[in-house]
Amino acid sequence: MDLLAQLRAGLPDEAILTDPDVTGAYARDMAGFCDAGSPVAVVLPRTVEEVQHVMRTATALRVPVVPQGARTGLSGAANATDGCLVLSLVKMDRILEINPVDRTAVVEPGVINATLSRAVNEHGLYYPPDPSSWEECSIGGNIGTASGGLCCVKYGVTAEYVLGLDVVLADGRLLTTGRRTAKGVAGYDLTRLFVGSEGTLGVVVRAVLALKPQPPRQLALAAEFPSTAAACEAVCAIMAAGHTPSLLELMDRTCVRAVNDFARMGLPDTTEALLLAAFDTPDPTADLAALGALCTAAGATEVVPADTEAESEMLLQARRVTLHALERIRSATMIDDVCVPRSQLAAMLDGTAAIAEKYDLTIGVCAHAGDGNTHPTVCFDPADADESRRARASFDEIMALGLELGGTITGEHGVGVLKKEWLARELGPVGLELQRSIKQVFDPLGLLNPGKLF
Repeated sequence: MDLLAQLRAGLPDEAILTDPDVTGAYARDMAGFCDAGSPVAVVLPRTVEEVQHVMRTATALRVPVVPQGARTGLSGAANATDGCLVLSLVKMDRILEINPVDRTAVVEPGVINATLSRAVNEHGLYYPPDPSSWEECSIGGNIGTASGGLCCVKYGVTAEYVLGLDVVLADGRLLTTGRRTAKGVAGYDLTRLFVGSEGTLGVVVRAVLALKPQPPRQLALAAEFPSTAAACEAVCAIMAAGHTPSLLELMDRTCVRAVNDFARMGLPDTTEALLLAAFDTPDPTADLAALGALCTAAGATEVVPADTEAESEMLLQARRVTLHALERIRSATMIDDVCVPRSQLAAMLDGTAAIAEKYDLTIGVCAHAGDGNTHPTVCFDPADADESRRARASFDEIMALGLELGGTITGEHGVGVLKKEWLARELGPVGLELQRSIKQVFDPLGLLNPGKLF
């Protein structure tokens, strides 16, 4: 029996897509410079049992499987390989439970981040991880790449909110990891192992997520600086003083000017760096005043605190539209994801500016400054072979710079296809060997998301 016939034995006809014009739309995520193949079919299961059937069939016929969420990723981790089955989890999109007493939610992987956030808000609860694509990205994808977001400086990243998982393994067995309790240390932490594994160890079909009480609404401020060094000095002073803002974002002059051109924000052209901060504390006005004083001491030329939530949203809109603004500069962008110690943030930004000058490219940097996670965005024309070559070379130099500064090649986007070579450099030969050994235990035939990570 061939692949499609075996799949149809356990899936409804509408769950199997084979038209090349349709399956081609599932071939890649949003990353540039990443190869993608042609899948033999796309399957869209709605139940755990259907996912198990897909994996049993794939194992029996030795067909590679590429799990996918909403395909908003930026590393090529969801890209198809030639002859693979794309296993799209978008139809498994139910919120199964919200428990205000235990402060947990149980969800399927296709649930959109913003949908979950709004649902738990109705119970006075809060799901903190908020990637910039939160209106589109799925919880399964967030788990696969260990996503962060704007609020991670205070609340942490996805890994800190995943208590337990149901995972379909390569051979179709169902594994349950973790717990529903507030704490637990029984055995190895397999839940954390799956978070960030980019679909290479198993297929997440259900997740138990921790929730927080809903915080007060946040107020924000914007601080303008004459240099990135001064802005980064302010970041260090804020963190050293023990402040815990709910958001602390930085934009360099390239981003500020792009946003001005795109959204007419009215920011001064002389601004070399813009720092955006917010507090969701009981007295955010006082906290903003203290933070503003530190910014002024570090050299801020102007500090503008918001008085209302609406004003705060206007200030934060500059950060939210940054990528769209940069995309108008050239027809393609390549977004890096280098995270460095906070103390090295200025060196990272200054080094990136030097790389942009060296390669004669526009590279804008926005950053989750509170945790040192920078997003250098290389703007280029893919139709220009020389510019594309320079863009790729600059991207690699930025990652090398991050490692030199004691950082990591990815803080929240994952490795995928884009950074395979750099993962090997960061881990070293012993670390790489052990990680490959772990992959072998869970996926001995190498069928799950082949060609990713290693």
